[in-house]
Amino acid sequence: MKQVMTCVLAFGSNLGERETTIRAAWDDLLAAPGIHSVEPSPLHDSVALTEDGLDPDAPAYLNAVAVVTTDLSPDELLDLVNRIEAEHGRVRVERWGSRTLDIDIITYGGRVVKTDRLTIPHPRAFERDFVLRPWLDLDPNAVLMGHGRVSDVLARLENPAAAHRREPTWGGGRA
Repeated sequence: MKQVMTCVLAFGSNLGERETTIRAAWDDLLAAPGIHSVEPSPLHDSVALTEDGLDPDAPAYLNAVAVVTTDLSPDELLDLVNRIEAEHGRVRVERWGSRTLDIDIITYGGRVVKTDRLTIPHPRAFERDFVLRPWLDLDPNAVLMGHGRVSDVLARLENPAAAHRREPTWGGGRA
């Protein structure tokens, strides 16, 4: 019997019928062998992120996450999400380019995975409010391995100065 793992997947779309595409991807996941449950977050709009940074002139993204339980291996899950992306018109032309559907594996059962094809936890999730916000909608106590509580990671993104500010640690009381 295969072990069932809980994973977090991130979804994004900025071309075509964004909401319809993401909702169809959730249905496709749930219908796939090896997927036991899909718990989606609410949808969030976000500015397009390109290799050069945020691009308010590009079509806006619709983003969400889903907590998924699966008995697929990390590579099998990657194959499945890549197939679902392709079935919804995803064409890989430019890195971080516009797309009909993007599905990233953010976490996989608390495991660290580093292969030529896959890095888990997702190496840039801690920088992406469009992943962190919907994840908090589902789980206010979520933790991103290696980075801490998702609420704290998001707070650091919103206020970068807070990441460097520390309370003094001397003994005694304040004068």
